[in-house]
Amino acid sequence: MKITRIALWEVPLTSHETYYMADGKTCDTTTSVVVRIDTDTGLQGWGEVCPIPHYLPAYAKGVVPAVMELAPVLIGADPIGPEALMERANTYLYGHGYAKSAIDMALWDLTAQAANLPLYCLLGGRQVKDMPLYHSITCVAPDEMARMARDAYDNGMRQFQVKLGADDDWQADVERLAKVREAVGSGPLVYGDWNCGCDALTAIRVGRAASHLDVMLEQPCATLHECAHVQRATGLPMKIDENAHDITSVLEAHQLGCMQAAALKLSKMGGLSAMRQIRDLCLTLGTQMCIEDTWGSDITTAAVLHLAASTPTRGIMNTCDLSHYVGPRLAPDCPVRQNGRITPPEGPGLGITPDADTLGQPIAIID
Repeated sequence: MKITRIALWEVPLTSHETYYMADGKTCDTTTSVVVRIDTDTGLQGWGEVCPIPHYLPAYAKGVVPAVMELAPVLIGADPIGPEALMERANTYLYGHGYAKSAIDMALWDLTAQAANLPLYCLLGGRQVKDMPLYHSITCVAPDEMARMARDAYDNGMRQFQVKLGADDDWQADVERLAKVREAVGSGPLVYGDWNCGCDALTAIRVGRAASHLDVMLEQPCATLHECAHVQRATGLPMKIDENAHDITSVLEAHQLGCMQAAALKLSKMGGLSAMRQIRDLCLTLGTQMCIEDTWGSDITTAAVLHLAASTPTRGIMNTCDLSHYVGPRLAPDCPVRQNGRITPPEGPGLGITPDADTLGQPIAIID
């Protein structure tokens, strides 16, 4: 099998609710880049990456040029066994892991299709029947966030990410955590997320004031050492997100004792090939994982569901149905949440069918 052509689309995805986060960050309409790799056998592999503003050193307009730069490595190559080809790509073009993640995803899709197996079979085998989801709540007025939490709870959700810090009011953040906890009752997992937008002192004040609520903190500060300081000062468990991006950073967070959970994201880590290695490392370290991506629709959702389904129960905190939060749907046959849980697609490869009418005409074709 040989790669003959690569097609790319840019698709605007609009959040059903605008996401307000700490430090002035917002997520409303973002550009998702869809990649299709064609082969001389007729098989086609799909990938997707959707960088969100102000989150990582990544931007949607950088994907197409990066893929064009990689064309000499990709066109004519055998796509089977993604790690080998991605190793060549990493040598040819340093960095730009967010762009490579979409290529890597499409290569895994092709490899699993060639084997006539669902992708999870190649990532460790089916380990779980289904996976728990979390529901992310935008940082608005505390009472409105509590209402959103109740609605999600009534639909079966039992894990809740509470965005904090959008109004720079630490007492309002305490109220947000308290009201969401009250809305969902004892038992469900509730964690407050600053997306790196908080200073250590403020995070400590919030954490200490909310310590009686049974909550977890997520990535309050910009560095691991600041996060470790907050964790020690509050005694609350912590989830690391932005700072967990490769093997070295995951090991450092573990050594600092501030990573009771970690968000593993495809575009942050450069794709399924690298993320599978980090998944297995977290299993060894005993770290609970949120297996997801930065943002996106059905294609990236399908990929993370396959990786999550191939992860032993002891390692899964939750996963994310990114396509639930945005429109339009890019592949209507992608699984949707049911009673707070979700299953992976069952067909060969990613097991989904992107809709040609929704995608429209590609913005670039490389052959």
